[in-house]
Amino acid sequence: MANTTKWGIVAEFDSAAAIYTAAEKTTAQGYTRVDAHTPIPVHGLDKALRQGPSPLGWIVVCSGLCGIVAAQGMMYWMNAVDYPMWVSGKEPYAWPATIPITFELMVLLSGLSAVFGMFALNKLPRLHHPIFQHSTFWRASDDRFFLSIEATDPKFDSTQTARFLESIGGKHVEIVED
Repeated sequence: MANTTKWGIVAEFDSAAAIYTAAEKTTAQGYTRVDAHTPIPVHGLDKALRQGPSPLGWIVVCSGLCGIVAAQGMMYWMNAVDYPMWVSGKEPYAWPATIPITFELMVLLSGLSAVFGMFALNKLPRLHHPIFQHSTFWRASDDRFFLSIEATDPKFDSTQTARFLESIGGKHVEIVED
C-alpha cells in the first residue's frame, strides 16, 4: 500500500449563512490555509476567508498592453522600415490606419491570457483532488457547503482542528488523505 499523508480536514455545513459564519470564526481563530466549497456564490465569503484580490486582472492588462506594443511595432517595422510604400502622398506609417489591427491583437492577447491565466492560477487541469475523498463532498454542487483546512496550515492539528470545526457547527468532519 502506498504511503498516504494528510491533506487536511473537511467539514460540511447546511446553509450559506452557516458557512459564512464558520469561515469568519475559522480565520479569526488563526487558520490561514482555509477554503470554502459552495454550490452557489456566497457574497462576502472571500473577505471572510481573508483572500486577497486575484492577480488575473493585471495579467490581462499586461498582455493587452503587450498586444498594443507588438501590433504597433510590427506595423511600424513593416510599413516604415522594411518595405516603405508611399501611397497618395501619405507617409508609409500612419498610425490611424493601424488602430483596427492594434485593437484586434490587444483583444486576442487579453482573451488568451484571461483563459490560460485562469487555468494557471487555479492549477487546472487537475483531474483529481484529495477533497473528493470526503464521504459527502459530492453534494458540494447540489445543496451543501464545505469548509476545508489544509494540513499545511501552521495551526493545523488533526484532533484540535476537527474539534474546532465540530464546535462551530460542522457536520461530517473528516480527515482527508492525499
